[in-house]
Amino acid sequence: MGEKILLRHEVVPNVRQIDVYESDGGYAAARKALTSMQPEELIEMVKTSGLRGRGGAGFPTGVKWGFLPKDNPKPRYLCVNADESEPGTFKDRQIIEHNPHLLIEGTIISAYAIRAHSAYIYIRGEMTLGAKRLEEALAEARAKGYVGKNAFGTGYDVDVWVHRGAGAYICGEETGLIESLEGKRAYPRVKPPFPAVYGAFGSPTIVNNVETLACVPPIVARGAEWFRSIGPEKCPGPKLFCLSGHVKNPGVYEAPMGTNLKKLIYDPEFGGGILNDKKLKAVIPGGSSVPILTPEQIDISMDFDSVAAAGSLLGSCGTIVIDEDTCMVGALLNLAKFYHHESCGQCTPCREGTGWIERVLTHLEYGGTDPKEVDLLLNIANNMAGNTICLLADSIAMPVNSFLPKFRQEFEEHARLDGCPKRKPHVDAVLAGVAAR
Repeated sequence: MGEKILLRHEVVPNVRQIDVYESDGGYAAARKALTSMQPEELIEMVKTSGLRGRGGAGFPTGVKWGFLPKDNPKPRYLCVNADESEPGTFKDRQIIEHNPHLLIEGTIISAYAIRAHSAYIYIRGEMTLGAKRLEEALAEARAKGYVGKNAFGTGYDVDVWVHRGAGAYICGEETGLIESLEGKRAYPRVKPPFPAVYGAFGSPTIVNNVETLACVPPIVARGAEWFRSIGPEKCPGPKLFCLSGHVKNPGVYEAPMGTNLKKLIYDPEFGGGILNDKKLKAVIPGGSSVPILTPEQIDISMDFDSVAAAGSLLGSCGTIVIDEDTCMVGALLNLAKFYHHESCGQCTPCREGTGWIERVLTHLEYGGTDPKEVDLLLNIANNMAGNTICLLADSIAMPVNSFLPKFRQEFEEHARLDGCPKRKPHVDAVLAGVAAR
């Protein structure tokens, strides 16, 4: 698997403690950045490194930093998106819980690079251990003079605060996160204006993912060319891959960006193959909201461009492995329940469409359907995609538009039998028993 950069805790025990972190070279990059580099140099270094955002969109990080207006007199803010909520994704949690100082160091450097004096780490409410460890690490960093006034004795003030969310998936969307941070309901904003122009508290704001900022200290310490030497040219660097579902060795793995998806699933040092040696039926490569891939499509590089060329998205890199015995209607229904529950309700196509998709799939799975509802699913999804303020509607529309064409026979069988063939004998027996009483 190579050198551990982001999962350093697997090599250095107790690296979440500041003395251990520093003995392993921690905070040297932050000291270098604040004492001997100008903000513009840092932005250019990150641009040169080719670092692309690890939160899902894959936008070049240095370019994003460069969008901040130079003539705006308002204060600038950095928001760290630690609201990891995408089903199948649990990579940021590893950094937060086991190596929080790496995130804090990346936050300090990045705040300085964009000339921000305040940074907010917005963490998912359920991640209580992560929030606790971040607070402990911040207290250690403040005591050392790395966070707060006169950071590293340079005269530059940079404070970092942990802000806990309340468990809403929509807060993972950057403008929903900002609205929540401001104490309002997390309704995503219409863009433009983008956060870089009008963000937190009406001021220029950069929102970056946890893993993205964790890449910044090693870039500063070891150079942009070192970072570019890892992985593909257009999408370089180390990457955290989440493996879950029907795989023998689920977990978070660090490997170069562009590692082959088939290797991630089957190689003994990664997934180790399909659980109970069953056949592979499908793979969701980038978190539950992206189009599904069939076994014939998985011999691909796991980077933004290659996965897009294969018809899906790298997204948050939450790879969900699905075996041959899985009912695809039931699997899609499970996703639909999640997105219906998590819709903020601001946009009509999402508010109504997510519920409608869940109801149709419930009919297909449990009975009471009309065969025409198979095509109705596609009609609903196509009327949702691209018609809402944020991408939550697309997050269920894309799975519908990939599950159904690739596994249409299963959906039509459910409609013909008026329920799931694997579940129906049990359901019929239960209903017969109820009728007999």
